[in-house]
Amino acid sequence: MERSGRGRRWSFLEVWVAATLSGYGVILVVLFGSVAGYVRLSDFVSFFEHPDLRAALRLSLITATLASGFALLTALPAAYGLSRGRFPGRAAVDTLVDAPLVLPPLVMGIALLVFFRTPIGKAIETVGIRFTYRPAGIVLAQFLIVTPYAIRTIKAALDELDRRLEDVARTLGCTPWQTFHRVTLPQIRSSLVAAGVMTWAQGMGLFGPMMVFSGTMRGKTEVLATSIYLELSIGRVRMAMAIALFLVGVALGALFLFKSLMGFRKGAFLW
Repeated sequence: MERSGRGRRWSFLEVWVAATLSGYGVILVVLFGSVAGYVRLSDFVSFFEHPDLRAALRLSLITATLASGFALLTALPAAYGLSRGRFPGRAAVDTLVDAPLVLPPLVMGIALLVFFRTPIGKAIETVGIRFTYRPAGIVLAQFLIVTPYAIRTIKAALDELDRRLEDVARTLGCTPWQTFHRVTLPQIRSSLVAAGVMTWAQGMGLFGPMMVFSGTMRGKTEVLATSIYLELSIGRVRMAMAIALFLVGVALGALFLFKSLMGFRKGAFLW
């Protein structure tokens, strides 16, 4: 098989890669295109005019933003410890941190529900914030699911840094904190923003944990992901597709920004 206008033949590897990549891309385009073709402009208008769905959108934005912020506050020191630290049980901790990446999100929701029925969980809700079937529970579930992704993104950036710069800073008299703040942190700033973007987008689209732990009460704990389920359950398929297409747009926009910040050639997903 030859390229048009050239004499060089395609190798089997090139044909295999091109066919696979283009075929998978076509499948995704057809799927997303089918959803887009099913939805009318009036469905989007109805989506933004519906008071319950506007409330779900507002709650989704608030909870995803809070969860993303908490995830970054946790991920930065955790990723630094896993990248730079050498301590007993490091491999076990690294594996434990990855657990939410491979577990079905629904399992995390069940685990949270069971935990808050234990004496410790009941005590937490008695003296502090109530989580079960509350908006705070949405933030907690999102936080637990998205934090490992933030850790892996930041750790990958830390692993790629030239540690000699940190060593030089310490030899010049900088404390560990000064070295981290003045040398390390500025070099991973784009990765921090990328991790925030990705965790925020993932929080917006989470469904399973909220169904179990937070419920789907309209006007109280309904987010956009659960709105799709509720709209389908009452036969409003077009509205459900409009919400789904909105979330697809959010996800694609976040992915584009993520890859722009991380650099496509570096490989955005290194976990």
